[in-house]
Amino acid sequence: MNNSEKIITEIKEFHQDIEAWFQGEKDQDSLYKKLLSGFDGDFKMITGNGDTITLGAFSEWLPGSYAQFPNRSIVIENIEVEATESHGLASYIEIQTTGATVTRRKSSAVFVIRGEKAFWLHLIENWI
Repeated sequence: MNNSEKIITEIKEFHQDIEAWFQGEKDQDSLYKKLLSGFDGDFKMITGNGDTITLGAFSEWLPGSYAQFPNRSIVIENIEVEATESHGLASYIEIQTTGATVTRRKSSAVFVIRGEKAFWLHLIENWI
């Protein structure tokens, strides 16, 4: 698998897992570990509201959101990736649907590549 494919796989699998997390579909402890295993220790995210979230803050937030949105679905569209030997830049559109509420965000993410895995390093989300 080339580095672009590693990044695309990570994006798709993370969003499948976070959807399962919101819905409360899988074992909470093992899913929590799997979700966090895809992040670099220096991970930071800038949310659509302009807030900066660290990996520590994200890991503390996750338990309170488990099974809180049993009807939420997440769809990823238009993934574009550029990768080097050790890093990658991806952009994609994320659509979350919860009942009649639909939110859309354009995301840009930087990944670090280590071995056979891409790890989230930085994520910026913009509401659209």
